[in-house]
Amino acid sequence: MKKLFTNLTFWVLTAIVCGILLGHYNPEFALHTLFEKGFKQNLVISEFEIKNTFSEFLSSIFISTVKLFINPIIFLTITLGIISMGDLKKVGKVGAKALLYFEVVTTVALIIGVVVANIIRPGDGVVTDNIKGGDISKYTKNATEFSWMKFFWDNVTLQVLVVAIVLGIVLSNYSGRQKVVDFLAPISKKVFWALHKVMLFAPIGAFGGMAFTIAKYGIKTLLPLAKLMGTVYTTMAIFVFVVLYFILRYYKISLWSFLRFIREELLIVLGTSSSEAALPSLMEKLEKMGCSKSVVGLVVPAGYSFNLDGTTIYLSMAVIFLAQVFNVHLDLQQMLTIIGILMVTSKGAAGVTGSGFIVLASTLTALKVIPVEGLALLLGVDRFMSEARAITNFIGNGVATIWISNNENEFDRNKMELAFAHVADFEDIVKDNLKNE
Repeated sequence: MKKLFTNLTFWVLTAIVCGILLGHYNPEFALHTLFEKGFKQNLVISEFEIKNTFSEFLSSIFISTVKLFINPIIFLTITLGIISMGDLKKVGKVGAKALLYFEVVTTVALIIGVVVANIIRPGDGVVTDNIKGGDISKYTKNATEFSWMKFFWDNVTLQVLVVAIVLGIVLSNYSGRQKVVDFLAPISKKVFWALHKVMLFAPIGAFGGMAFTIAKYGIKTLLPLAKLMGTVYTTMAIFVFVVLYFILRYYKISLWSFLRFIREELLIVLGTSSSEAALPSLMEKLEKMGCSKSVVGLVVPAGYSFNLDGTTIYLSMAVIFLAQVFNVHLDLQQMLTIIGILMVTSKGAAGVTGSGFIVLASTLTALKVIPVEGLALLLGVDRFMSEARAITNFIGNGVATIWISNNENEFDRNKMELAFAHVADFEDIVKDNLKNE
């Protein structure tokens, strides 16, 4: 029982359940105002996105704290990884292969989303008068034409990625690079040590995030759009357990074993609705699983910007859903146009809060056949679908890193077997304890 009660997975799962119960049975407390308006304005904590409710504050303060580690970890991991890789041609090869992989897999995700939405047709029969819409003005006013330059300047993670790659390449040709490595390596260890301490508070973040979601939106808000939610979750499950399964199967790696290995991170993503909350931990676990530091450092940060499988599926299905709601018939040419537009604009749905809706707004504006005002229908249930998006994005980036590591012969299967065996041993201990109880 001691191993059970000292395991982070147990506490995160418990926190999620408690958050759901609090949000459902005592929403007033979960949405209790934490800061008065005047006091909140006087706070000098620019790094944190302080919320004015008790539960959302707990979630946002945890996510914001973890975000502080993302860029330092990416910078240190990539810089040290490139220096250790030595061969700069290999760096370019891994980067190019990663981008090609991202484009192929996200295109598959797009097509799956469009096909399933047209088969199940979740938008048929939806009566818009019975659904409480939201204010979409802040999204539509930013729905400008997609710009790669704007995408780059809005995405700090991508900027850090580029700087780290350039610095790593420069240092690889520097004769005194070992001194730099000796300086950065201990810093990297201390950053990960500090991250481990912060992750102990993950149950608090998961509790707050789930309590806020249930309290603010309520279970009843799901009913009018339950078919859409069910379709989205089913489609993402198909993508994970079919497409990603066969991608790993190519190198004889068990998807289920990988999911068990990262179960703590998956629960954190589920509770906080943010893949960022577990991104640094994923990078560390992929290294423990056998992926080389250099591949992890290149693929995971790049994937966070270019390999958003879950978001891509959701965007494609949302467009088709709204077309069905407003009885807009889309022919084959328009379907292909949707896929083509989203292949570009979906890459911008990362790193900026609310960017998913901005991408949707810009896509609908470009199509000029579906009312942009339809986005108001999605605001109420978007939070409930964000968990599926975040988890699918998270798993997708992990699978991409494993596949590319194997493809580049930068994967240690002995490490993987030890990591998976450790998880199995722990599960056996838990089962034995429960039986004894």
